[in-house]
Amino acid sequence: MEINGSIALVTGANRGLGRAFTAHLLDRGAAKVYAAARRPDDMSLDGLDADRVEAVALDVTDPAAVRRAAEQAPDVTLLVNNAGSNTWQDLVAGDLDQIRLELETHLFGSLQMIRAFAPALGRNGGGAVVNLLSAMSWFAHPGANAYHVAKAAAWAMVNSVRLELADQGTLVTGVHLGLADTDMSAGFDSEKLPPVEVARAALDGVEAGAWEVLVDEWSRTVKSSLAADPRPFYEALAATTF
Repeated sequence: MEINGSIALVTGANRGLGRAFTAHLLDRGAAKVYAAARRPDDMSLDGLDADRVEAVALDVTDPAAVRRAAEQAPDVTLLVNNAGSNTWQDLVAGDLDQIRLELETHLFGSLQMIRAFAPALGRNGGGAVVNLLSAMSWFAHPGANAYHVAKAAAWAMVNSVRLELADQGTLVTGVHLGLADTDMSAGFDSEKLPPVEVARAALDGVEAGAWEVLVDEWSRTVKSSLAADPRPFYEALAATTF
């Protein structure tokens, strides 16, 4: 599909990657962007073409809110599942409610959005779904293992719904990256991707019909390690400072 003329909905659009997707969609000629956030009244439209942006109140973990968003945006041709969280929990000693929240957000939240918008995408010609995943879909790390499990589950979900939506002509693109320069990564002293580069790579992938976009070398390195014995990868990871 072409981004020019598309009608998109972006979750978590108030800041970080979601804000970058919203701006870059407009730059590439999207006819309209539904900018979704839990508190849209706090969302700044400074620097955006406000005539082509419509705020949507949305918590992806709330089924009623997801249904209302689908009713508000029946003309969507591109769904960008970006909303996310990191509760910084491990699995054995971590807070189980926080671990469940990770899964509710990344797995069930994204799935609820896809289920709610799939009929509209089909009616509107097929369109596309972009799901923001992570290099951590493929590896664990102490202190963030709930995030790893949630992203791994979301990766499996994306691979599944891609096949289920193929007959209606809907492209499903999974986007993997390491660290982007957002609030979530503020505590890491490592090289970070500018959010606009992530948005550009993801939308280039959509226009190319890509099933998966690996934005950076780190994502490509991690994925290439999956076929090997995991021990050397984790031994090298343990010696790395983020």
